[in-house]
Amino acid sequence: MDYQPTIGLEVHVELNTKSKMFCACSNDPNEKKPNVNVCPVCLGHPGVLPVINKEAIRKTIKTGLSLNCQIPEHSKFDRKNYFYPDLPKGYQISQLYMPLCKDGFLGVDGRKIRIREVHLEEDTGKLIHPEDADYSLVDFNRAGVPLMELVTEPDITSAEGARKFAQNLQLILRYLSVSAADMEKGQMRVEANVSASKDKKLGTKVEIKNLNSFRAVERGIDYEIERQRELLDSGEEVLQETRGWDDIKSKTVSQREKEEAHDYRYFPEPDLPPLYNSKQLVEEIKAEIPELPQQKRERFKKEYQPDEKNIEVFVQNKDFGEYFEKVISELPPNLPRENLFKLTKLASNYLITDLQGLLKGASVAGLDFLITPENFAEFITLTYEKKISSKMAKILLTEMFKTGADPSHIIKEKELVQITDEAEIEKIVKEVISKNPKVVEDYKKGKETAIQYLIGQVMAESRGKASPQLVKEILTKVLT
Repeated sequence: MDYQPTIGLEVHVELNTKSKMFCACSNDPNEKKPNVNVCPVCLGHPGVLPVINKEAIRKTIKTGLSLNCQIPEHSKFDRKNYFYPDLPKGYQISQLYMPLCKDGFLGVDGRKIRIREVHLEEDTGKLIHPEDADYSLVDFNRAGVPLMELVTEPDITSAEGARKFAQNLQLILRYLSVSAADMEKGQMRVEANVSASKDKKLGTKVEIKNLNSFRAVERGIDYEIERQRELLDSGEEVLQETRGWDDIKSKTVSQREKEEAHDYRYFPEPDLPPLYNSKQLVEEIKAEIPELPQQKRERFKKEYQPDEKNIEVFVQNKDFGEYFEKVISELPPNLPRENLFKLTKLASNYLITDLQGLLKGASVAGLDFLITPENFAEFITLTYEKKISSKMAKILLTEMFKTGADPSHIIKEKELVQITDEAEIEKIVKEVISKNPKVVEDYKKGKETAIQYLIGQVMAESRGKASPQLVKEILTKVLT
């Protein structure tokens, strides 16, 4: 029997409030100049008193509700004592005994990953270690920023599952607009507790820090599982410790022995009052929760029926999904259901292939994006009704992207009107046939690919304006 991994995650998320957790200093993750968003409160000067950021409380409760958590009526803050250069007070205000949210879950691949709690604390400062220097620098701009921590139960059984949990969580946080949750900027930080065992009894837990990307989450956990397996197979013990992930060396490295809660000498924060989360407050916050990713997946599948890959693009990119729905709302009214599904499928395909290619990673919500949903809907309708060919459609969409002009104006200006007159197309077909007797002979001998060459020649002669469908029909009729 192989070793079974058991994984629990601790995820720290910086909330996007205007001010810090306990003072009025700006909470600006993009500030480049060090130590400017600071004051006596977040620097821990003697005699100062913290004041609770109400918006941070609301955003934490909103997150908990979205993760199916219970919101206790009573909560409070605790003082976590430890000394480190990036912690100016010598303690951190956190929540150990009475968190804001508890007993929730998040579905991942059909499984419920239980969430023990979601609590609120303040972030530390940031240490900077100049290369080849014998000193370190500290930036306190981040000190005191509202930091939400989510703790799962040890329900995850693979590194892939841990990565997917973190990705699903990030998407929910962005839908809620409680955090940008950008891992590269440290706005979302994942730590993993990993153990391996051959029976139901849990193995020794090792914590992995420095997992600052989804790739690092998966690779770090995979490495640690294998490291523990090798130790146990050789008869050695796994030490309970904290290890850091070295992304360059692709390995975990020992940092320190794992601390327990009593090492931090927790006690109730004396400078802050207890919190009372009334049922009215909780219901008010619940009413603010938007449609979440899984709900959107199910609704898109039912209402629009694009394929699952397209649905996932619209779910993962919230702005893109909203733009798609605006386009659909502008399609001709009272269409038969079957026709509507064909149009929505065509719209989703053009959005995800052609338009995404033109955007090159930019957002449809950006200031430079010029195509209105009304114009895109008109473009889709023209394409569906075969008033423009697929080649013309690409030219038209590119012009719309550059100028923002409506399709009818561009079609007239660029002379993109499709030729649908059968007599006109037949005239071109007969000219092409007379110029290509050898290809015609090949077709009559049963070489089916020959007709594709002739269609291409007709389209070239018509400068791409002939209806490809009519061209094929007329060619087949003339040749038989």
